[in-house]
Amino acid sequence: MMDIRAKDRVSSKVREVRQVAGSEPFQANWQSLAGFQTPRWYEDGKFGIFIHWGPYCVPAFSNEWYPRNMYQKTSVEYAYHRAVYGPQDQFGYKDFLPMFKAEKFDAEKWIALFRRAGAKFVVPVAEHHDGFAMYDCSFSRWNALRMGPKRDIVGELAAAARSAGLVFGLSSHRVEHWWFMNGGRDFPSDVQDPACEDFYGPAQPKSADNHDTDSQPRPSAEFLDDWLARTCELVDRYQPQLVWFDWWIQQKALEPYLQTFAAYYYNRGAQWDKGVAINYKFEAFPDNTAVMDVERGQLKDIRRPFWQTDTSVSKNSWCYISHHDYKTSTAIIHDLVDIVSKNGALLLNIGPMADGTIPAPEEQMLEEIGAWLETNGEAIYGSRPWEQYGEGPTAVPEGHFTDTRRQPYTNRDVRYTCKDGALYAILLGRPGGEVTLQALREGGPLQAERIDRVSWLGAPQTLSCRQTPDGLIVQTPDPVSGEHAFTLKIEHH
Repeated sequence: MMDIRAKDRVSSKVREVRQVAGSEPFQANWQSLAGFQTPRWYEDGKFGIFIHWGPYCVPAFSNEWYPRNMYQKTSVEYAYHRAVYGPQDQFGYKDFLPMFKAEKFDAEKWIALFRRAGAKFVVPVAEHHDGFAMYDCSFSRWNALRMGPKRDIVGELAAAARSAGLVFGLSSHRVEHWWFMNGGRDFPSDVQDPACEDFYGPAQPKSADNHDTDSQPRPSAEFLDDWLARTCELVDRYQPQLVWFDWWIQQKALEPYLQTFAAYYYNRGAQWDKGVAINYKFEAFPDNTAVMDVERGQLKDIRRPFWQTDTSVSKNSWCYISHHDYKTSTAIIHDLVDIVSKNGALLLNIGPMADGTIPAPEEQMLEEIGAWLETNGEAIYGSRPWEQYGEGPTAVPEGHFTDTRRQPYTNRDVRYTCKDGALYAILLGRPGGEVTLQALREGGPLQAERIDRVSWLGAPQTLSCRQTPDGLIVQTPDPVSGEHAFTLKIEHH
């Protein structure tokens, strides 16, 4: 898979990594890594932007798994590819690279939009399952600096984000590349071309169940060393304060490599004097060693320690396609509020077009989210969970891939956060003339004599209220301004 010089570079990097991972303050074992503490910037920031962008945006069909599925003979992508581009041995995935020009990409313009959206951190995909590095990778010639855009996309975004005061992170999906392109082994395709072996990679067989790691072919030591070297190079080159991993890192063969990477990364963070964190799914890391991430889903109750949801503005793809089924800004804001009330953060994905343009519907959504946060962000940024996350009739399904299963929230659904002597009650629907907060009933955790003032974020006047056995009844402004969700601020002593 690698030539001798490449193997030597990997071996040299791995030796360096193991030396740093064996230093202080963190060692490469779970007991030591349990000393991890979630950075303050993360717990305070709450909202970040994820970016899926790569050569898979060129066909703009189906989703970001087009590179895999175009080689799966029973898939719609396979049929589409042959109809539009021709047989896979004549036009393979690599042939999209010259078409991925990113000619309109402007990192500073993107970051300015993310700031207007109210995001506090940004996480571009550094390498997706397809194996194309969106950064200056010394371990692969198949990277955005040498091919396609011929620009260090990750480097430009890192510089622009930091210049604008945003925290910079990145994601690596490299480990899934072990099997991602394996369909091309089953019929004539360029996956079998020796000249492309260093791109398409091992392309090993894989079980039908993506999450059944016990039945997967174990990655070789050579591949795992290469994974470790690449991932640590990302750390050294771009100093990300967040590294996001997809689900396949949970396999047992990767566990010692994860421990080594975590110790290396956390020790580098200590050297930089920057708070850093790792995202993981399922049970790839033990509690308190990294930050758990729930893909396209939420939790039913408050979770301690801190956690995160990653989801997309689109229901059917993470990358740009020509046939998106978009969510609404209201639904995204409601999910943000629910997640924050339960001690989580939202990493919201957008998918730029191949030329570097952010699609207009996605830009509009980000502007609308930012406008809402401009008024209501006081209840989000720097907040912490209250004694209970909220109340109301709408059930929230728990777990991965549940984000489109819940019913719309109503004006009886309330979420609570707190900060600096204030309790915030965020209403997930437009209220009528008054609001009843059941959690604040007589005999509850906050009695009337402790309440100093009740107000409406975005309006200056003090609101009248009374406490009853049914709850705290608050008279709302007339008319109620704003949209999406509405925040009461209850100051108390």
